[in-house]
Parts: sequence; structure tokens; C-alpha cells
Amino acid sequence: MARHLDWEGCFNARDLGGLKTAAGDEIRRGAAVRADALDALTARGWEAVVAHGVTTIIDLRNDDELGADAAPRPEELTTLRMPLDQVEDTEFWAYWSSGWQFGTPLYYGPHIARFPRRSAGVIAAIARAAPGGVVVHCGVGRDRTGLVTMLLLALLGVSVEEIAADYALSTARLPPLFARRGEPDQGPLIEAFFAEQATSASAVIAKTLADLDHEAWMRDGGLTEDDLARLRARLLR
Repeated sequence: MARHLDWEGCFNARDLGGLKTAAGDEIRRGAAVRADALDALTARGWEAVVAHGVTTIIDLRNDDELGADAAPRPEELTTLRMPLDQVEDTEFWAYWSSGWQFGTPLYYGPHIARFPRRSAGVIAAIARAAPGGVVVHCGVGRDRTGLVTMLLLALLGVSVEEIAADYALSTARLPPLFARRGEPDQGPLIEAFFAEQATSASAVIAKTLADLDHEAWMRDGGLTEDDLARLRARLLR
């Protein structure tokens, strides 16, 4: 079953359904979706969101990235604003916002360590959301959304290889979005950056997860065992 979702106005929306865990479970179709910003959805696009069973949207963007919706957002959808970056920490972002290291998983580990309540809070919000599907999105649906998705899938027991492969899918989906913005495709530029660093996105994701102390992150972020139980009951079959 294709995971890409054809929501008119979005370019990088995909269902996490079908990904399998080490225990043999499978993520339920329609339970969790990762996406680029939903502001540009057309009326038909919003109809597709509702038809997919979505009831909750979690927006990871900062205040200065927000804009008016191109078409009316259905009233039955709940939108939670949960900025992930914590831009007010200027010491952290003095380095991490200054180059391609921000547009890659290289900043995931440092961000998780410095702001555990931000990432854990989003995971808790997914677990505690009203019945129905949950969409998590940022701007292009690659990095902030990728960080949350990485943690979500790791908690559910999805393999590192599958998590890295899911992250990589954005590269092929994003060229039309950048073209709409009048910007160059970031994919080749990021690949060149990684080549200079003698690494890759997949290798960085694998190292980030290998180095992550899940229990400490959960504790520091306020994520409980009850949240994990809700998450598994909600997403797995």
C-alpha cells in the first residue's frame, strides 16, 4: 500500500501505516501522518485530510512561519501549536541555525538533549489526542517532523533502517515544493554537505538513536509509561 498521500496543496505527506516493529506489530493505517505545512491545502486537500480520518494536527513551526490558510480549515479538526525549536535559546541556535547542519539530522541529538520537553511533549500530545488520526508537520516536513517521527518510531520498536529509510523519502518529494517557492532543490546541496562531512543522514540517525538514553529523555521530557501504553494502543495493530 502506497504511503504517500495525495493531499492537494501538500507535497510531502505520508502515512506511517505499514511500518513494522521488531516485535512483529504494524503501525495502523490512518493513525499517524507526517507532512509539510498544511497552510497551502486546497478545499479538496482538506476534504482528503478529513476523509483520511484525521482529527488532530500538531504544528511544529515557529510563530514567524505561520500564514493564513489558502482554504478554510474544517472546524472539526483540532490544531495544536507546539513549536519545536525553542528559538528563544539564542546560545543554542547561534550555531545550529547557521548552516546545513540545521537542515539535517545532525542537530537531532543536541536538540533532544537540550530541549527534551519539546520533543517528548509532542509525543505525549500524539498519545493523548482525541480519537482519530494525528498529523505532525513543520515547514517542509523533513527535519523537525523527522526528529519527532524518528523518536515516535523508535519508541514503537521500528528498526533504525526503516526509520532512516522513512526520513530519506522526503528527498524525492520536496523538489516541487522548493520549485513552488522559487528556491533551489535542497536535496543535492545537503548531499554535498554530507559528503564533506564524510557521513550520511542514515548514519547520523543511526548514531543518534544508538547514543540516546531513552529513559533519561522520557524522564526529563515528562513522558510517562502511561503515555507509551496509549501510544502503542493507538498506533499499533
